[in-house]
Amino acid sequence: MNPFPISDVLFYALCVIVAVLVFASGTIAALGWHFPQKDWLELRQRVRTWWWIVAVFVLAISVNREVSLVVLGFVSFLAFKEYLTLVPTRRADHLPLLWAYLAIPIQYFWIWYGWYGMFIIFIPVYAFLFLPMRMVLIGETQGFLRAASTLHWGLMTTVFSLSHMAYLLVLPTDVTGSMKGDGALLVLFLVVLTQFNDVAQYLWGKAVGRTKAIPKVSPNKTVAGMLGGALTTTLLGLILGPVLTPMGMAHSAMAGLLIGVTGFVGDVVMSGVKRDLGVKDSGDLLPGHGGILDRLDSLTYTAPLFFHYLRYLYY
Repeated sequence: MNPFPISDVLFYALCVIVAVLVFASGTIAALGWHFPQKDWLELRQRVRTWWWIVAVFVLAISVNREVSLVVLGFVSFLAFKEYLTLVPTRRADHLPLLWAYLAIPIQYFWIWYGWYGMFIIFIPVYAFLFLPMRMVLIGETQGFLRAASTLHWGLMTTVFSLSHMAYLLVLPTDVTGSMKGDGALLVLFLVVLTQFNDVAQYLWGKAVGRTKAIPKVSPNKTVAGMLGGALTTTLLGLILGPVLTPMGMAHSAMAGLLIGVTGFVGDVVMSGVKRDLGVKDSGDLLPGHGGILDRLDSLTYTAPLFFHYLRYLYY
């Protein structure tokens, strides 16, 4: 019986996720007891961090819309802040950086208000035009182009792209008359498939991966991992789509394939950024995982593309 004010489908889906984490925690404990000579610290840290990630995720999709948007907006803030700790910035740009941070609550305000037109152009157009103007008024031209482009790319990646996940929460739920869930279920579908795709790519790559996909960017990525992850995620999309979303089987499978392929692209694009900056992880906020960008890299591609795929088909 569902004791919470959320849909039964969402409640049972979250129960399954918690059960998987309980199983993982129990498995790690059993391995540590049976093989005490081995170092299980990283696995313990990963599972412990996943508990925190899931707790934040549940808070973001199962409370009211205002709380959900605040939580997701804070995630964008953390991602943007972490990004700025990695990239070189000019001392003269402290005020433009403040304006860039202020763009985060403004972007999420458009989502709360449901103003799709402003949501979709605010950062790509208005922030793109305003921030360089504010930077040039400082009068410092040394490194101007690099600073302006770096700042806007960070906003596009960590705020604009990720905010599409939040907009899923405010999509109307009765447009087609056949919606089987709500915005929270759409976010659940997106996040579960994106994270599952990361795991599937890793497992397929370890099991049968031989040919490197992009060795100069991400040496651990293999062609078999990419293809196996995409196909497995397509199958999972086919299974979960009709349950969690308004999509039929064909559209669900296509959504799974879209997430599988673009999740790989998002991962390697962020790997390229980190390699250019000379870092292995984007930070240490999430023990066992690295930084928040290390967990959100695939979502920077899958969130906007899945959103527009779904919106085109059903809205």
